[in-house]
Amino acid sequence: MSLAFLGPVGEAIARSPMEPLARRAGARFEVRDGWNVAVDYDRPRSDTLGWADVSHLRKWEVRGDGVSGELGTARREGEAWWCAVTGDRGLVLGGSEAPADALDVTCNYAALTLLGTQARETIARFCAIDLRPQVAPPHSFRPGSIARQPGMILVEAPDRFLLLFGWAIGEYMWTVVEDAARHLGGGPVGVAALAPAGEVAAGA
Repeated sequence: MSLAFLGPVGEAIARSPMEPLARRAGARFEVRDGWNVAVDYDRPRSDTLGWADVSHLRKWEVRGDGVSGELGTARREGEAWWCAVTGDRGLVLGGSEAPADALDVTCNYAALTLLGTQARETIARFCAIDLRPQVAPPHSFRPGSIARQPGMILVEAPDRFLLLFGWAIGEYMWTVVEDAARHLGGGPVGVAALAPAGEVAAGA
């Protein structure tokens, strides 16, 4: 009798909590680094506003005095953002190598990138964090309330924002962003529409 059925059937694919809504919106998916990622959509893309599910972005928590820099800021190191959450706690977003003594919190936080000239206005419709350019220029990092939920916002560039929030409320946050963006002509985009974060940071 063959015991082939007991053998491995392939590695499990990780999925964002927002995948069902992205699929409903017409997303095309590819498996990248073990994640099912929405790469593009079967609809025209807005030139002024889009949002992309980037929950697959690697996220690590680091601890130690001054480990992540000045509060309210983020710095770019290689392929990753180092973001100061408190005086002795930071988040490292992106990159492929885990920092020393870091805790992987990738699935603690779902994430959306909003981009375009209407991105800031869209966020203002559901979030009271002050993102005016003179207050939150590129490389700013702002913990606070997003749609009445705990979250954090990284200003990657003048018209590009990374929103982080609890994994369990991913679908809720998608619907909040969708409702706000619809009135400004926005729609979902795949990761193929996003310039690499390193290029964005260099141009900010």
